[in-house]
Amino acid sequence: MALVGVGALAQTTLPDAPIRLIVPFSPGTGIDLIARTVGPRLAERLGRPVVVENRVGASGNIGTEAVVRAAPNGSTLLVSVNTLVMNRSLYPNLSFDPVHDLTPVALTSWGQLILVTNPKTGYKTVTDLIAAARRKPGQINYGSPGVGTPHHLSMELFKATSGVFLTHIPYRGTGPALTDLLSGQIDAMFLPIHVALPFVKAGKLVALGIGSDKRHPLLPDVPTLAEAHAGNVNVAMWYGIFAPRGMAPDLVARLNHEIGDIVATPQVRSAFEVQGMDPASGTPQEFQRLVEKDAVRWAQLIKSQHITAE
Repeated sequence: MALVGVGALAQTTLPDAPIRLIVPFSPGTGIDLIARTVGPRLAERLGRPVVVENRVGASGNIGTEAVVRAAPNGSTLLVSVNTLVMNRSLYPNLSFDPVHDLTPVALTSWGQLILVTNPKTGYKTVTDLIAAARRKPGQINYGSPGVGTPHHLSMELFKATSGVFLTHIPYRGTGPALTDLLSGQIDAMFLPIHVALPFVKAGKLVALGIGSDKRHPLLPDVPTLAEAHAGNVNVAMWYGIFAPRGMAPDLVARLNHEIGDIVATPQVRSAFEVQGMDPASGTPQEFQRLVEKDAVRWAQLIKSQHITAE
């Protein structure tokens, strides 16, 4: 019994080296905000440095692979978003499986996407957009930060559900796409609520609907897409922290507990909510089921719409 106790204790003992939080996207993104908000507090709780490292490239696959190849001892963790499971189907020739080769540790938050349009289009509701798209299929353009992003696949789900065709204009990042949306070069786009909010408030963009199962307190007058008669288009984005496959369950449980406590603090909740993210938590098993279910859902859409990463 004493030997078993020592073994269990050893499994929950982290290496002395700094813990790396790998962010597979550039600084300033929602994922980066989570890492830089949680990181210092996790360091305090664990009694060792936590370093945020941005490993950018290949739609998040470079940073993700760095974690997949790392030792499952708690020294390297991934902060990611549901793009992770989308990439599994968009990049079938990956040398790793982003679902099976990672261990979900902790859900941290949900982010909402809203469907917006330029006021010049004259669309006041989702019904207006759908009617116009049916009158002139392919003539209405929508933008995204790139192929395979949640913004892109959310619009593809909207198209499939509504039975309309809009032409996709992919950009290299949200900034250039937003610039063209504001100038009227493209007609519509899904945007994170915190990105769209100031422009909606200023009348520079029209919010047609939110892609979640309920309205958001930051924009309480904006209906869900289901309420707007666009079908069940729930494109809420989950954010969370992952470890390499094979991490000891008790170490996963310990990190899950610490991260859950951090996310529940008023300071972190406030930091997330200002950015339009809703704090969330749950067990590693619940997070695992969410990841697996979402992977199937997006795989079906990618296959049915013949979407590729090229």
